[in-house]
Amino acid sequence: MITTNRFKKVNAKVAALVVAGMTWVMGVPTFAATDLELPVEHATLTVAPIVPPPIVRDHPAKVIVTLETIEKVGRLSDGVEYTFWTFGGQVPGNFIRIREGDHVEFNLNNHPSSKMPHNIDLHAVTGPGGGATSSFTAPGHSSRFSFKALNPGLYVYHCATAPVGMHIANGMYGLILVEPEEGLPPVDKEYYIMQSEFYTKGSYGEEGLQPFDMAKALSEIPDYVVFNGAVGAIAGDNAMRADVGESVRIFVGNGGPNLVSSFHVIGEIFDKVYVEGGDMVNHHVQSTLIPAGGSAVVEFLVDVPGTFILVDHSIFRAFNKGALGMLKIDGDEDLAVYSGKQEDSVYLPEGGGIQSIAERGSVSVKAKSKEERILFGERTYAQNCMACHQSSGQGIPGAFPPLAGSDYLLSSPNRSIDVLLHGLSGEIVVGGQSYNGVMPAVQLSDESIANVLTYVLNSWGNNGGVILPEQVIERRTH
Repeated sequence: MITTNRFKKVNAKVAALVVAGMTWVMGVPTFAATDLELPVEHATLTVAPIVPPPIVRDHPAKVIVTLETIEKVGRLSDGVEYTFWTFGGQVPGNFIRIREGDHVEFNLNNHPSSKMPHNIDLHAVTGPGGGATSSFTAPGHSSRFSFKALNPGLYVYHCATAPVGMHIANGMYGLILVEPEEGLPPVDKEYYIMQSEFYTKGSYGEEGLQPFDMAKALSEIPDYVVFNGAVGAIAGDNAMRADVGESVRIFVGNGGPNLVSSFHVIGEIFDKVYVEGGDMVNHHVQSTLIPAGGSAVVEFLVDVPGTFILVDHSIFRAFNKGALGMLKIDGDEDLAVYSGKQEDSVYLPEGGGIQSIAERGSVSVKAKSKEERILFGERTYAQNCMACHQSSGQGIPGAFPPLAGSDYLLSSPNRSIDVLLHGLSGEIVVGGQSYNGVMPAVQLSDESIANVLTYVLNSWGNNGGVILPEQVIERRTH
C-alpha cells in the first residue's frame, strides 16, 4: 500500500529500531526508555464486518492491543452449532488497525474456561513465529510481547499452537492492518470479511452440535466454506450496506486452513485490488485470488442500486457450502448503466427433460411435532426451492408457478409429493395461468420432503395440513 524499494525498506527498519531506542542486552533486543516517551493509545478493536476508523495521526505511537482467546459454542448454520475457538469471542477475530512505525504492546489473555493453550502468529510481525514463540498462553494465564510495525500492508493473524491446523480450522484467525505512514486514500465505507472452512462430522446442514473432523481436514474436503464464521453471517438482515455514488473498500482475508479463495462480487468490478494485501495495485479486476493465510484489499465505486452477491467463485462453495454474502446498495437507478429487464418472452426450443437436484444436506434430526416439521421445512425450502418459487411463495410470472394459494398444490397432496419425487415436465395450469417448463426431481430424503411440503401447506395463507414421511414412502413405492 506504499511504494518502496528493497533499499528503502531495509533502511526504514534500521531507522525504526534507532527511533525506538532498541538496544541489545546479552544478545536480546530490548526497547530502551525512549520508547516509553511515545504517546500511548489503546487499539480500537472491532467485530467483523466493522472496521476501526482510519488513523489520522502523523506520528508513531505506542499502541496497546489486548485480545482474549475463548472457546465457545455458536451458530455455524441454521440448526447447526459448533464449538469455536476464538480471538475476542467471535469468528473471525477482532480487526486490528495500527500505523507503520508504531510500537505495539500485545497482550494475550486465555480465558480460564478454555481447555487448550493458545498463542498468536501475526503475519505483520518481524520476529520468531510472528509472536507465537512469545505468546504461548495456558488457560487462565496472560502473555505479553512487543513488536515494531515495520511493513505496511494487510496481514492475517492466527493461532499457531499445535496442532496448528485444528486451531485455525476451529476459528482462530483475523486481520491486522498496518497503515502506511501517509495513510490510505479516504473512502466512504470500509468492511472486513474473512473466508474460512469448517470440517464437521455431519454433512452440510446436518443439525445439532457438530464436532471437528480431522480426517476431512487432512483430505481438504470441507463441509462448510463461509464468510465471517457462519452461513449467512453477511447476508439478509446482516448484509453490508452502501449508497449509490459511494466508494467501498473491503479488507478480505482467507483464514483457510486449506483452500484458496476466488473472491468475486457479482455485478461489480474492482476498480483497485491491492494484491495479497501489499502495495502492488491491479485495476479493473473481476475476481482475485487470495491464498490461505493471505489477504487482499478491494475498492470500487457503486453506480447502481440493488443487492450485490459476494462469493468464492469456486462456485459450489458459494451455493452449496455457504461462501455467500450480500452488499445492499440504496439510491436512484441509472438506466444508462443498467436497464433492468426490458423484455420477457417465451422461448421453448426442442429438447429438455426432467433433471434431478440432489439434496444439499440430509437432516438427521427427526421432527417430533408439526411445529418442528414446519421449522425444518423452512430451512429445506430456503436451500432448494426459494430461488424459483421466491421467499413468499409467489413464484415468477411466466416462469415458475406460485405455491401461495396454489390450487394445483392444495387440491392433491399426493400429486405434490410425486412432483418432488419424480419431477414434472410439460404444461400445467395454476390459478388459471398456464406454465410450461421443467421442475427437477429434487433428491430429498423422505423426512425432508414431508417437512418442506408441510411448511408450504402452512405458509402464505395456505390452508394448513401435515405431510408425514410415511406418506412419502408410500408414494415413492407407488
